[in-house]
Amino acid sequence: MNTSLINQKNQTCIDTCNECAMMCEACCTECMSNTEMAGMMGRCMMMCRDCAMMCTMTAMMMARGSEYSKQMCEMCATVCDACAMECEKMGNKMEACKECAEMCKKCAQECRNMMR
Repeated sequence: MNTSLINQKNQTCIDTCNECAMMCEACCTECMSNTEMAGMMGRCMMMCRDCAMMCTMTAMMMARGSEYSKQMCEMCATVCDACAMECEKMGNKMEACKECAEMCKKCAQECRNMMR
């Protein structure tokens, strides 16, 4: 199997997953540093951490042409959707959450595109 062809085919989704992971990490950090709202941000932080890990693992599996890439993309889309919903709850109070929610939605869509 030619992994360079697989990587090119999957590159948009790989890039989007990596961007989403970085955005989730940034959102989590922003939530932790907001001492005023830290108590309300627990679930958001946990979802962002889960989403970042899932996106990173999905990108790595696609990059190496894993036979489980489609299943990972399906799970990644599910986790991204959940993270987006949680971040949207705080999006009117924190810009990082709003941006993270948008990125998660974009990543979920890219992952769904890969499942076709």
